[in-house]
Amino acid sequence: MIVVLKRGAEQDKREQLINWLKNQGLGVHISEGEYQTVLGLIGDTARVDMDLIESLSIVDSVKRVTEPFKCCNRKFHPDDMIVQVGDVKVGGGNFCMIAGPCSVESEEQIVAVAKAVKASGANMLRGGAFKPRTSPYDFQGLKAEGIELLKIARQETGLPIVTEIMGTNYLPLFEDVDVIQVGARNMQNFDLLRELGKLRKPILLKRGLASTLKELLMSAEYIMAGGNEQVILCERGIRTYDDYTRNTLDLAAVPMLKELTHLPVIVDPSHATGIARLVRPMALAAAACGSDGLIIEVHNDPIHALCDGAQSLRPEQYDDLAKAVRRVRKAVAE
Repeated sequence: MIVVLKRGAEQDKREQLINWLKNQGLGVHISEGEYQTVLGLIGDTARVDMDLIESLSIVDSVKRVTEPFKCCNRKFHPDDMIVQVGDVKVGGGNFCMIAGPCSVESEEQIVAVAKAVKASGANMLRGGAFKPRTSPYDFQGLKAEGIELLKIARQETGLPIVTEIMGTNYLPLFEDVDVIQVGARNMQNFDLLRELGKLRKPILLKRGLASTLKELLMSAEYIMAGGNEQVILCERGIRTYDDYTRNTLDLAAVPMLKELTHLPVIVDPSHATGIARLVRPMALAAAACGSDGLIIEVHNDPIHALCDGAQSLRPEQYDDLAKAVRRVRKAVAE
């Protein structure tokens, strides 16, 4: 249920209403907009007298929310959420470019790529320290050492770092990571999501391989219900019957999610296609359809990459892509 307050509602009456609602055993999510304040009620609202609340002088309207996701529902928070990562903003008209290698392989490699993508306008550096691989025999990442190398690259470039977590037992290693990524395979790792909800740190949540938009939003709900509202959603392709690309990039999900939720939505064309030459056109399409950013794999020597070299761009290719994205965004804005 949402309660929309009238503009200029008296502060004392507002506090009285909020306290009364909390005494009914409800959680109250307060969204302060430019023109109105929305109170999102979380819990068993079946017994709440809508007519009584609507009769109050400070209340403009009362509506029931039928969707199971509440905290991440745009009805609860009409204005776009802006997730702040240091000086970088994601959402609310702020477009973020995240780039870097699939996996951290060495100090020389990660620093070189970090410097290259920053020169091309990237806002954040991605790099896998822990790598969930389909085969147990594939490279699994440098783990704790990889995180330390990412920190060195951050110190060299000033770029905030984004890296993926595999489970709750690794949380202590991520205390100094700027954005914690939850990969597609862990989207419904509910124990992990609950623990991330206790943090006050941005979370990049990727859509699962075969997950619906509702399931993605319910995973975001786990994090937000714990008190952490700094969630960035990522469309990274879903598994379909097509076998020419690694996954199928569902770009229709971007405007649909923008209708359903106030959270920022970014796109990963690298994992979606699995083919380097397809990354550029899909990145441009993602920029055109209203996404809040891109996360793209860049490697200085893709042929010899230890992980996902086939979908990684070389630095000069990324530079060309970044320039093209800026042109597309300018054209769409006009």
